[in-house]
Amino acid sequence: MGQGIAQVAAQESFRVFLYDLSQDVLQSAKKQIKETLDTGVKLGKVTSKQKDKSLENIHFITSLEEGAKSADLVIEAVPEDLSLKCNLFEKLHTITKPSCIFASNTSSLPIGEMALASQRPEYFIGMHFFNPVHKMKLVEVVRGEKTSDHTVEAASKVAKQMGKETVEVKESPGFVTTRMNALIGNEAFRMLEEGIASPEDIDRALKLGLNHPMGPFELVDLVGLDVRLSILKYLHQKLGDRFRPSSMLEKLVSEGRLGRKVGKGVYPYKKEDKL
Repeated sequence: MGQGIAQVAAQESFRVFLYDLSQDVLQSAKKQIKETLDTGVKLGKVTSKQKDKSLENIHFITSLEEGAKSADLVIEAVPEDLSLKCNLFEKLHTITKPSCIFASNTSSLPIGEMALASQRPEYFIGMHFFNPVHKMKLVEVVRGEKTSDHTVEAASKVAKQMGKETVEVKESPGFVTTRMNALIGNEAFRMLEEGIASPEDIDRALKLGLNHPMGPFELVDLVGLDVRLSILKYLHQKLGDRFRPSSMLEKLVSEGRLGRKVGKGVYPYKKEDKL
């Protein structure tokens, strides 16, 4: 997600610092961004000049301070672990200028708790992008209890400059899209458990009958079964039994079948299909 957000920002002339602790992760991100832009050139969606300029706009760094100290906006896209996110925002508060806006790309975790950890709740907001970022049009702009109007306006403006459409959402477990997707995906697993239809036919039914661009099993393989399970556990805790994770989902995760990123989820994938 981080590399996708960096790419679309760089394509719209933002100066971007993409931070990770691992140089190997950054090199992989750089390679994948270049490959995505090369594909865009081949398809006529991006010119060679735009591709080169986009790559020039992204700085790949392993020093958080190098990128954050002059930033006007920080978008966090670390794994869905609340303590990890809170610790990062605590650190960012000591590095960034006071006017810097903090945004979390979380798909379900509480904005208010992260805002409290950041020590600047009026400058804190959720910006939930979707995967793959360069194709998906929506950004959920999630307003916390103390998020200022200025912060909402600034985050919405940035998202629109990246070519996205926005919806404003009040902070709540799962926001809009994650809450709905969690229910649909969990029910798909329950239907599979009951032998109602194969994964392929359940996916085909939702694509052809409900006009979904991806079936629920294709989507969970893309997102990650471990990520979906973590979200369902959180929603189950906050919203009750209708979000209780399917036992089949739990079983697949325990077996290490986490989706495309490891080559096997609901479906098997070739090595070259890994994201």
